[in-house]
Amino acid sequence: MSDSTSSHLDDPRVPAEDPRPEEARKLQIALVDDDRNILTTVSIALQSEGFATRLYSDGETALKALLDNPPDLAVFDIKMPKMDGMELLRRLRAHSALPVIFLTSKDDESDEEAGLQLGADDYIAKPFSLRLLVARIRAILRRAEPLAAGADPTAAREPAQPNLSRGRLFMDPARHQVMWDGKAVSLTVTEFLILEALAIRPGVIKSRNQLMDAAYPDDVFVDDRTVDSHIKRMRRKFKLVDPAFDAIDTLYGAGYSFTDA
Repeated sequence: MSDSTSSHLDDPRVPAEDPRPEEARKLQIALVDDDRNILTTVSIALQSEGFATRLYSDGETALKALLDNPPDLAVFDIKMPKMDGMELLRRLRAHSALPVIFLTSKDDESDEEAGLQLGADDYIAKPFSLRLLVARIRAILRRAEPLAAGADPTAAREPAQPNLSRGRLFMDPARHQVMWDGKAVSLTVTEFLILEALAIRPGVIKSRNQLMDAAYPDDVFVDDRTVDSHIKRMRRKFKLVDPAFDAIDTLYGAGYSFTDA
């Protein structure tokens, strides 16, 4: 057995493989929760799906680590001692647009609304399905880290998405960059996808279902309230650089549209 293995490794026709570079290419998911059982269970599930995980049991420790060495995505529990998930996200958003999924209490809708207003990309109510969590992580990462998606051979062959210019709006999908009147606007992944879906065809009304399909392409259920919250937060961000911003119109009972006038 040892001779066979040795001859395989020494065969010049077989390229040597170093497992460390492969390990380094794994997308990193940070899990922040004071419940160690949840940390362990979710970590095992994510690792079985090919992700690398980093675990934190309190917000204070997590904040420093997320800023010093950002992962590809983070999952926060809301109710934690010392620094809860809301405060952790508030401080993180002051410096980073890192994609974040919130774990919320099933019976507390205010948690979901507040989390989205602070800049969470998504939320999942406890008790939650690990399959659903993995699906939402993949959906957000697919756009949050296009270079990582290129590790997929099929994704690598897809043409780069062109920049989008509509009046005062400029969007660069490859760099996840948004400009309004030449000023940068920091959007989360989900916000970017919703805005892009609206701006591609100015003046065309997009229903909430159409916007959900654009932002959550993996057939993940999201209710209307989630889309409305993302739109409200986007408007606030644009108004920080232009108080007169009114390019996203609401058509009650129908949906939303973008105007580049």
